[in-house]
Amino acid sequence: MSTTTTEPAAPGAPDAPTPAPVRGPGKESRFGDSGAVLNVFSHGFLAVWAIMVVLPLVWIVLSSFKTDAQIGGSAWAWPHHWSLSVFHRAWDKGIGSFLLHTVIVMVFSVTLTMLLGSMAAYVLARYEFRGNRFLYYLFVAGAMFPVYLALVPLFFMVKNLGMLNTYQGLILVYVAYSLPFTVFFMHSFFRTLPTAVHEAAMIDGCSHTRAFFQVMLPMARAGLLSVGIFNVLGQWNQYILPLTLMQKQSGTDHDHSVLTQGLMNLALQQGYAGDMPALFAGMTIAMIPVLVVYLSFQRQVQAGLTAGTLK
Repeated sequence: MSTTTTEPAAPGAPDAPTPAPVRGPGKESRFGDSGAVLNVFSHGFLAVWAIMVVLPLVWIVLSSFKTDAQIGGSAWAWPHHWSLSVFHRAWDKGIGSFLLHTVIVMVFSVTLTMLLGSMAAYVLARYEFRGNRFLYYLFVAGAMFPVYLALVPLFFMVKNLGMLNTYQGLILVYVAYSLPFTVFFMHSFFRTLPTAVHEAAMIDGCSHTRAFFQVMLPMARAGLLSVGIFNVLGQWNQYILPLTLMQKQSGTDHDHSVLTQGLMNLALQQGYAGDMPALFAGMTIAMIPVLVVYLSFQRQVQAGLTAGTLK
């Protein structure tokens, strides 16, 4: 039986190359083929999904530049005349006031939702006390029930408070409707933040309120921006709640209808002699703000959604 000895390499000599691991026959090609197939399938699915999302938006925008005859003749025909007069006509039909009402409600509802939701999530995530988990699961349970189940008692509750067809009534309902998801999302985000920073702030003499607003809240900016965008989109597109709570009272001239109500009322008032280009122009006006908000902050939204898993 013979043995083979390996002499040590001389000082300064280059190391011998490490032999590559031996792969089984066909293993590399098999995994490479499956990865390519999965890549093609995923990209194809995303392309189909993008087409399904973009085509209706393009169709609405193009239809706002057509006439009633063109819309009835061919849905995908190119507009013959490009004019912004139809947008002025839609604005004069009340879209401007509906947009103003929506902005007023959204400014207060989103601000209160983010403030109260982040404060509740911070306390539940960073402090241990009796009933902590019960309160957290109570918030989570609120997101499990659709708003349709509570429309009738919600209507009478707001009516008894004298807040039907008022901004404050719709704002409070929006806040209550959006709080469960906000608390659930921000609770998970606050738990990923480093505890050492909070402890250092407390040692330096920060109060709990100051530590929250000046230390922890800026660190959670990505999560706040992400859940804020979701709240903006959800409340902007809400229809059933304004339809139930923003009903014009008989004998009054106050009409606080929001944008979704205005578009539906505009569609119902048209009848058989409708102004379809004005309706599509109003829908385009309603889409532009949310598209601008999302496209402007899409990177921050993606960063906020993945921040909790990367830490």
